[in-house]
Amino acid sequence: MPIDEQPLTGNVTAGVVRVGDTVRRPVGPWTDSVDALLAHLHEVGFTGAPRPLGRDAQGRQVLEYVPGECGPPSGTYSLAELTSIGRTLADLHRAVKGFAPPEPAVWRVTIAPDGEELVCHHDAAPWNLVRAARGWVLIDWDGAGPGTRLWELAYAAQSMAGIRPDRPVAESARRLRALVDGYDLPEAARPALAALLGPRARAMYALLRDGARDGVQPWARIHAADGPYWRSVAAHLDAHVAAWTRALE
Repeated sequence: MPIDEQPLTGNVTAGVVRVGDTVRRPVGPWTDSVDALLAHLHEVGFTGAPRPLGRDAQGRQVLEYVPGECGPPSGTYSLAELTSIGRTLADLHRAVKGFAPPEPAVWRVTIAPDGEELVCHHDAAPWNLVRAARGWVLIDWDGAGPGTRLWELAYAAQSMAGIRPDRPVAESARRLRALVDGYDLPEAARPALAALLGPRARAMYALLRDGARDGVQPWARIHAADGPYWRSVAAHLDAHVAAWTRALE
């Protein structure tokens, strides 16, 4: 009897399907490193990531399917939810501290981070965050790799809190504060985070812009739909660094 495969749609990865209580993904040079990371997270008790389950007969990566709903990209989480999302990110960063990547480790980080402090998810955003029975679960780990806490937090804060030009600055500032307080970011690091919000969004825009220029998919396609959004968000974040800094004091 053929396996019943259900395609899972997404903006980036093609060929991802659900089979029963598992997800099957195409394998790349980075997959062994990702599996090692997910196995480590499971072993240390971090529940915010799917368990790796090896390979199937077609050689595809097999992962635990996590039932639940992905969050809205419009940034409609409540303040309490933003605080709990920040706490989940902090739990993730604590969980990866003892991770020893396989040698040689291969990663698929598409946007160069501002340093290499620890292994990050690199796309912690509503479209990759499942509201599951066991709590928040981050999915789509193909882009995981070395980065820094602030680089990851800057992207997550903007996307999860929905900081954008059409939202009042004061409201965005409150939402930013809720997530960062949940993360329990030290006071000394908060001004640096406020200043990094714009550059992190601009790095996303640059990825899409360059992909459109060079005809690289899926970035060219995403640029056509979202390029102007990321450019305006980066400018908005830069224009209000003082407000973000005050909110995080």
